[in-house]
Amino acid sequence: MSSPDRRTLISDTAIATVAAAGLRGLTHRAIDSAAGLPAGSTSYYFRTRTALIGACCARIAELDLDDVESRDPVSREEAAVWLGALLHRWLTTGRERQLARYELSLEAARTPELEPALRRAGLAARARAVAIVAALGAARPQEAAEVLVAWTEGVLFDRLAGAMARTRPAPDPAELTSVARRMLDAALAGE
Repeated sequence: MSSPDRRTLISDTAIATVAAAGLRGLTHRAIDSAAGLPAGSTSYYFRTRTALIGACCARIAELDLDDVESRDPVSREEAAVWLGALLHRWLTTGRERQLARYELSLEAARTPELEPALRRAGLAARARAVAIVAALGAARPQEAAEVLVAWTEGVLFDRLAGAMARTRPAPDPAELTSVARRMLDAALAGE
């Protein structure tokens, strides 16, 4: 396995570990074991725990940006369908990445050297939201995008870690599209 592939494997395994066990479970030895790598492999690529956490942040940012840049919706309805599908993906197949992102965001708030990768991803996602709402005719796209991003984060957090997260039924794509439609309508109505 080449170095870039091994770095990606380690980063992806670390994300899964953070999602399952929190940062307390993130050790070089745990990642070696979970990834099926020889002992010492993780520390060879990421010498310190901070470097390993930074690799998680950078990989989450890369994957999240790939998701938000995947499509250019041209109508409000197409944007609602796209956002509903994105929410569904992040609540199902991307669930562990989003859980890890929240865990790492809290750590980055206390550890300044970890913040840049998550900040870059957040700013890029917001820029993407600005472009989408501007294309949909928002008079003040920056303001509309900020509201839309905040509501999206709220829906994700509520469904992943909120008080009723464990008791809710599985995410339904049609329901999430309806939620996205209402969020878009409200964000654009504030114009």
